[in-house]
Amino acid sequence: MWKPANAVDVSRSDRDLLETLVRGGKTPQRVVLRANIVLGASAGRSNNGLAKDLGVTRPTVLLWRERYARSGIGGLLKDAPRPGRPKQIGSKKVETIVNATLHTTPRDATHWSTRTMARSQGVSQATVTRIWQAHGLQPHRTETFKLSRDPEFVRKLRDVVGLYLNPPDKALLLCVDEKSQIQALDRTQPALPMRPGLVARHTHDYVRHGTTTLFAALNVLEGTVIGSCLPRHRHEEFLTFMERVDRATPRRREIHLVLDNYGTHKHAEVKAWFAAHQRYHLHFVPTGSSWLNLVERWFGEITRKRIRRGAFRNVPELIRAIYQYLRENNKNPRPFIWTATAAKILRKVKHCKETLESAH
Repeated sequence: MWKPANAVDVSRSDRDLLETLVRGGKTPQRVVLRANIVLGASAGRSNNGLAKDLGVTRPTVLLWRERYARSGIGGLLKDAPRPGRPKQIGSKKVETIVNATLHTTPRDATHWSTRTMARSQGVSQATVTRIWQAHGLQPHRTETFKLSRDPEFVRKLRDVVGLYLNPPDKALLLCVDEKSQIQALDRTQPALPMRPGLVARHTHDYVRHGTTTLFAALNVLEGTVIGSCLPRHRHEEFLTFMERVDRATPRRREIHLVLDNYGTHKHAEVKAWFAAHQRYHLHFVPTGSSWLNLVERWFGEITRKRIRRGAFRNVPELIRAIYQYLRENNKNPRPFIWTATAAKILRKVKHCKETLESAH
């Protein structure tokens, strides 16, 4: 017969919670075992007796008795951190790898890979991967940027962003631009359709059959688009498109146009046309900031969904595809929602400038 051990002191509230854990159908079994050890110990059961009844070793019983006495029920719910294998890479080596990634390049490449960095530093590829992930380093990736040098950047930015965030009452807000030189490309051989386990495939070479220019006016609030395909993108074609916009919009509504600084939009005849149509109010985005014109976002959509992977045997076929996309877009329009404030954009621009200055 085993000698009873000193009973573990368990409060009434803890006892109720431990019994609830034991009865709970979703309680992890390791937690149920620990709760049973503490409940048995609170009743004065011997450590050897508890170990035999619960199918564990005596040191296990002693461990969870002591853990409860030190940390309460919280100590039973999660395992203590394990020491694990000692670190093989010291902090100095990590710093060396990070600095080499940030400030050097291989002799035969523009950027490091995990394999080349591992060979250079005498460590494993997995080690380099862990260090890069921990420090947010991705040498294989790059993004583009462009800082506008427009002296009126701030004023124009606030003007256009102000329109997006607070559109004028009882007026239309249209973003207008042209997507020029859209090519009618046809592959040299028929495409192979997608099959289970195989993606769709097409030849890398193609035949050019001419180009068209898509003029578009995006209604910012509704998401609808007025579009025309014209052979060129001179001021004459722009005026032809504006005449269509004028016919397609309510006569008595004021119209605010967001435009870029392309010469066509500032031609003398274009200025004369707007002077004769005074319901139009022009808002030019800063030079080099076409991303501020929301119609560019829509151009990205039609390129990705309808043009890039299309095969067109001639220009009329390309134009029909564009007009079909326009009709489908306007049946169920989904407007783009602008959320960035001018102040937020200016903070990012300032940070980018400071980064450029520090890098040079």
